[in-house]
Amino acid sequence: MMMTSLSGGRCLLTTLFALIAAGSDAFSPCRSASASPLFVSPSISGLGATSSAQSSSSSSAAANLKSQLLDAISTLRSLQERDGSFSVDFGVKGGEINATSRAPQKVDYYAISRDVGDAAEKVVALTDELEKISPTDEPTKYLGDKQKGDQAPLNGPWKLLFTTAADASFSKNSTRGSAKVQNIVDGMRGRITNVIDFQPKEDGSAPPLKQLNVVIKAKAESEKRVGLVFKYAKAVFNKKLFGRNLALYIPVPAPFITRLIVLLSRIFKFGRKKGAERKVPKAYFDVIYLDKSLRIHRTGDDNLFVQGKEEWDEAKPLFQ
Repeated sequence: MMMTSLSGGRCLLTTLFALIAAGSDAFSPCRSASASPLFVSPSISGLGATSSAQSSSSSSAAANLKSQLLDAISTLRSLQERDGSFSVDFGVKGGEINATSRAPQKVDYYAISRDVGDAAEKVVALTDELEKISPTDEPTKYLGDKQKGDQAPLNGPWKLLFTTAADASFSKNSTRGSAKVQNIVDGMRGRITNVIDFQPKEDGSAPPLKQLNVVIKAKAESEKRVGLVFKYAKAVFNKKLFGRNLALYIPVPAPFITRLIVLLSRIFKFGRKKGAERKVPKAYFDVIYLDKSLRIHRTGDDNLFVQGKEEWDEAKPLFQ
């Protein structure tokens, strides 16, 4: 929770800071001429310096951990280039969703190699350390506020750097293909748009699906939790009609991108399968670290996401 000062103590605080800055003979407009001199103990006079030092130390620690995090992600990607990447495809059989809960599966980095698994564990460990020193007490502040939503700490576009979620993991050696993922938060409208840009295939040809946008209603449920209600999706195909890319709008009744992609896959390839509907768990995420350039959150399915802003210079090579 954001700290606020009590109005009744402003006069005293003004006097204390004036005395600390100018010495015990400094004039205080809050003190009457008949008032006795105010004694300032060494412990009180050192509060400002101590607080400043602690803030500086925390900022330095965060900057150091963030650099380590980027190095760890870069190392992980290099090892994946060397040892290969996991192949996540549609549905339960493709390892994308859990057969029982229909929730996104966690990817198993150790399935690639021991080195890749250890590298992924290091990334996760660094996010745990960053969680302890997050500088933003109320990440969900102003989310959905029509007047101040543009000041929301979560507002703006966030590009994916790392995730444990199978449904947000794309690789060139899978049916889904490679893709770049970003998450755009509209603070004023209380809306999040997941944008997935599919990349050309290894032979240079264009994939059938050019882009997938999933629009989600976002509401602050606590200082750090964001509740999600999936509204609709827009699929943009590489095929053109009258000079424009063919687009398809589909309502999304469940909180998974997977269901839309599976549906599209079945429409164009296999036909829709019959089966009983499964109950979908409530969708949400908890922000565990947030500053102006880095966002880390954990979903209700216990999947981890690490995202960054485009203006974060150190992270730019990883956005490419």
